[in-house]
Amino acid sequence: MKRVILLIATNIAVMLVLSVSVRLLGLDRFVTAGGLNLGMLLMFSAVLGFGGAFISLALSKTMAKWSTGARVITQPSGQTEAWLLATVRKLADRAGLPMPEVAVYEGEPNAFATGPSRSNSLVAVSTGLLANMNEEEVEAVLAHEIAHIRNGDMVTLTLIQGVVNTFVYFLARVVGYLVDSWLKRDEENSAAGTGIGYFVTVIVCEIVFGILASLVVMYFSRQREFRADAGAAELLGSPRPMANALRRLGGIEADSLPQSMAASGIAGGRGVLGLLATHPSLEERIAALEGRK
Repeated sequence: MKRVILLIATNIAVMLVLSVSVRLLGLDRFVTAGGLNLGMLLMFSAVLGFGGAFISLALSKTMAKWSTGARVITQPSGQTEAWLLATVRKLADRAGLPMPEVAVYEGEPNAFATGPSRSNSLVAVSTGLLANMNEEEVEAVLAHEIAHIRNGDMVTLTLIQGVVNTFVYFLARVVGYLVDSWLKRDEENSAAGTGIGYFVTVIVCEIVFGILASLVVMYFSRQREFRADAGAAELLGSPRPMANALRRLGGIEADSLPQSMAASGIAGGRGVLGLLATHPSLEERIAALEGRK
């Protein structure tokens, strides 16, 4: 509930900041003179920005199961699945969390946690991870995913995504309107409403601003991996198992999750100069863990 209140409060704060900034810069008088309603635009941008993020969060478990083919363990079919359930339950109890769903999916080494809330979450591991790691290392990976759930990372990432989406939608349309007005400045009998300049500018700005916004989202994604690693060390009483699990990941070919879930896995790819990477390098994560000793 606190995170939902925070999300709503942040949404309102974004709208207020945008509104005040536009007024202080004197853009509101120029922009609204041509008929653009900034209040409605702010509301429109917030609904699109946060609405899309909320829908993605609400469907996260369903989409994760569908895209990976994950099978939720209801009745363990063997010793490994029984151990997985018992280990996740033990870690969830230590973290003060309800028991999440536990799933296994076919694929190369990876694992992820997702879900709309702490009480409605999913932890999934691949068959490749189970085959290539010993129990201590798998337990460390599970602790990392439980730490993500305890930290509320899924909701927080949604919050940040909603904020940046709102900025992208709003600023793209303001810039589009300004450019369109400038292009029509010498037209004595210009038609009412926006022209082609507006639509082209909005598309270009959404692409450019969207890339810039992704830098913010990916920075947070990298920081939450450090926090989840630290959370795993706390749950296990030592950073050594998590560091060993990361070293093992560095020696095997980790699987790439679907793009929509790239930030959820235990391992992720590196982006352009690392700026668009969902995860820090394994070396950075290991160094951070060893610094906790």
